[in-house]
Amino acid sequence: MLLITGQLGDVMQESAQAAMSYTRSNAKKLGLDPRVFEKTDIHIHAPEGGVPKDGPSAGVTIAAALVSAFTHRPVRRDVAMTGEITLRGRVLPIGGLKEKVLAAHRAGLKTMILPKKNKKDMVEIPSASRRICSFCWWIMWTRF
Repeated sequence: MLLITGQLGDVMQESAQAAMSYTRSNAKKLGLDPRVFEKTDIHIHAPEGGVPKDGPSAGVTIAAALVSAFTHRPVRRDVAMTGEITLRGRVLPIGGLKEKVLAAHRAGLKTMILPKKNKKDMVEIPSASRRICSFCWWIMWTRF
């Protein structure tokens, strides 16, 4: 069972559900025992006081968190990621790339995983941030 609570708008709830569906349907490919979903309840909570989120750009991040929790392999804390995930694992482009990259850079992150279709938007990113940061481009989700 998937329970979603807190400061998440309808679009974010759909992102969490898509991430869960993708993770469940690709369990074997992701190194998970598919039966784990029969025995486990998942609760995603965005606490009050957090930044309210309503845009579709967290699907891959939620999927990474789910796979991390089930495999007991931590996601690197020094990597920023954004992108919406489809039920088939395609990573869709996002809006607000410049703001997201600059926020990650201000937070001290130097590695960012972004949707490949957003590569054309890199012209908006100040050259200082582009020089300091390394960017990886996602087309399909496979493993983190």
